Parts: sequence; structure tokens; C-alpha cells
Amino acid sequence: VFPSLAQAQASVANEVYRELGQPSVFLFCPTEYCSSLCSPSPSQSCYLLTLGQELLPGIGVIWTGPKVVSQELSATMLEEVEGVLQRRPVIWDNLYANDYDCRRVFLGPYTGRAHGLVPRLRGLLLNPNCELQANFIPIHTLSSWFQSELRSCAHADHTGMEAAAALGDSQGSQEGSYSPQEALELALLDWVAEINQQALEPGR
Repeated sequence: VFPSLAQAQASVANEVYRELGQPSVFLFCPTEYCSSLCSPSPSQSCYLLTLGQELLPGIGVIWTGPKVVSQELSATMLEEVEGVLQRRPVIWDNLYANDYDCRRVFLGPYTGRAHGLVPRLRGLLLNPNCELQANFIPIHTLSSWFQSELRSCAHADHTGMEAAAALGDSQGSQEGSYSPQEALELALLDWVAEINQQALEPGR
């Protein structure tokens, strides 16, 4: 019926989206959801180019970055994806995911994400550790990163686009910008306080 997989998927997604009344949040995860799955590259992928043209503008498209589990996310990569999808991507961040190796738990700070990414994103989802309690530091440090990004956006609004462009892709190099080490220390302090509070609860 359809000349390509991408056209089939876009047609079905558009129909469901309309049937649901075009909700404000409607996410589509493509078959090629990271750069390593694209052939030969995101910007030259016939599949992604078709999705960008066929999917209705209100549909958000999920992207995990260069790989399924991406150690780094850059503004350049996001610009390439936005160009081919004709919309800002929703990052599905697998930095802490351990469902593929349950012998490991990831407790480090949120890191490897370039400064100034938020204006280039439609949203960000964090795929956590399978163990609930192990996600205190990931979520806490993600919050610190996001607050830093919001402060940068507010600063850019006041100082103009020239200042925002000067920030570039560096992380942690500007005064008041996100520091993974500082975020980790804050998270650990709050986690210890949380553990101590739980220890005082009846039945603990």
C-alpha cells in the first residue's frame, strides 16, 4: 500500500494523532532513532527525510543522540537532526539506563551534555536505572543541569543573541554554568538527608 516504511509509519501516526484530537504531547519514536542507526547519516537518511516531510508538525520525534546510549550530546548534532526532521527533537536520554545490563547501576552526575541545549530541544526524557532508589542522583543532577540551562536562557534573553552564540558548546566553562561535580555533591548531601529522614520513620 505504501511506497516506503517511513510513509506507512507517518500515515498511521498522523491518523492516530488526528483521532486523539491532536494532543499537545504526542511522541513518535522512529525506527532510526539515533545517528548510528541511520544510513549513511541523519541528514542523508531517506527514512528521516520522509518523516520530516510527512509527519504533522505537532508530533514530537524521539531521538537518543549519536548512539542508543550516548555519552555526549552536542548542539551541532541537534541542529542536524532538527534540519532533517523539520522540528526540534525530543531527547530520550539513555545515559543511566541499565536494563541491558542489570549487573550495573549508574550513580554519577548528569554529564556530557553541551551547554545551551535546551533551546534546541522540544523535550527531554530520562531513561533511569531499573532500581528505583538508584535514581536519586541522576534525577537530582538532571534538575541542577536544567536549572542552569534555564538561567542561561534567561541571561541570553537579556543580553542578546550575540552573547548566546559566544557560549558555544562548552560545558562548565562559564561562571555560574553547570558543574557535574558540584551537582553530584549537592545530590549526595540531599540523598543522605533523605536516607536519614526515612530511617526515623516508624517501621524503618
